[in-house]
Amino acid sequence: MFSTLTRYGGSAAAPQMTTALSALTAAFRRTISKSSEVNNSDFMTIRTENQNQKTVASSRNCDSKQQIRLKKVSRTLSTLNSSVPEAAAHTAVPKSESREFMAVFPDVVRDLTAYASKYDKNVATKWFVRALQYNVPQGKKNRGLACVFAYRMLARPEDLTPENIRRAQYLGWAIEMLHSMFLIMDDVMDGSVTRRGQPCWHTLEDVKLAGVNDGIMIEAAIAHLVKTQYGNEPYYARLLELFNDMKFITTIGQSLDLRSAKLDVTDYTMDLYKSIVFHKTAYYTFYLPVAMAMHLTGYTDPEMFRQAKTILLEIGQFYQTQDDFFDCFGDPAVIGKVGTDIAEGKCSWLAVVAMQRATEEQKEIMKACYGSADPENIARVKKLYEQLGLPTTYSIYEEESYNMIKTHIQQISRGLPHELFFKIMEKIYRREA
Repeated sequence: MFSTLTRYGGSAAAPQMTTALSALTAAFRRTISKSSEVNNSDFMTIRTENQNQKTVASSRNCDSKQQIRLKKVSRTLSTLNSSVPEAAAHTAVPKSESREFMAVFPDVVRDLTAYASKYDKNVATKWFVRALQYNVPQGKKNRGLACVFAYRMLARPEDLTPENIRRAQYLGWAIEMLHSMFLIMDDVMDGSVTRRGQPCWHTLEDVKLAGVNDGIMIEAAIAHLVKTQYGNEPYYARLLELFNDMKFITTIGQSLDLRSAKLDVTDYTMDLYKSIVFHKTAYYTFYLPVAMAMHLTGYTDPEMFRQAKTILLEIGQFYQTQDDFFDCFGDPAVIGKVGTDIAEGKCSWLAVVAMQRATEEQKEIMKACYGSADPENIARVKKLYEQLGLPTTYSIYEEESYNMIKTHIQQISRGLPHELFFKIMEKIYRREA
């Protein structure tokens, strides 16, 4: 989705992020490409020559234009075998909890309507409500649901009252509002046309670029929700600080994403890719919901937050790599949007690994076609990805990364329940959209 910034974002969070990157890199069991065409290759490879031969054979036999049927691979590639529409895709919690969460949204809208009506009782308030209802409750709502789920797991049994759960749900909706704002802005900047199975907000005839202001309004209302529910709590200031940190970190990631799209594809590196992913996606998608629940349930030990962050950023990278794959090879009817990474020249996992594997001739194809909206150029890039065996490489990466993160979860030592992180991983591993 999202320089004059440095490669690692230049934020106060950079030292911690660099540590997380080093740990992640050290943990991966990789073999370095021996090809004279590629130096310092950083992609996953199969561990035996026999398996590698099968990988190459499989990739060369790929033929489908929309979805690739992999052959001679040890397991079926999960993300390529989906016919489930996005609306039916799994959320991070049972359907009953999802319904309970949705049941709170009308109350959130009512409270925010009353808040807006203090300043305007007619035009602006009605428009604000329309923007909320169109953008916020769509999609799987996994970030908001994850906050409530984490609260249920971390809270003491006697604290799991209906009122406290409802307050956690309000906080979950505040996270979903933040997410919606990022999506509105991202779609404007990327020129996207569909989101969550419907036209992007800015593409509506009576919205256009006014949607930018709508995104700002939605984000600005978050503080009101947090204040009404937690204004008298000792951790209130920490909740606001966390929201502000996530907004800044995510916009750093967005800036890196936008600036990197102006680079030559030959300049893309795995380090740049990881920096974009950590800042733009992993922090607010995975760390924010869990950290919010930790504050709500009385966690104050910085080491516990550090350990949670390390694991959740790893999960975030895993998640974004899946998204990159869906953007290229996923069915728009399933993922809810038309992929644009190739046309926009994004620094994606597929592009980075392709450049690591490509011959000089293949690199010239990437340079000529990557970043072009011409359907023929997009098709040439996808065909090149197939020739380089990237779908098979991805399937191996998916499984090896999953196993590595499971090991890291088991090493958590400061009282956080392992089950919380296992549940999060379980719901995104081999997801369909």
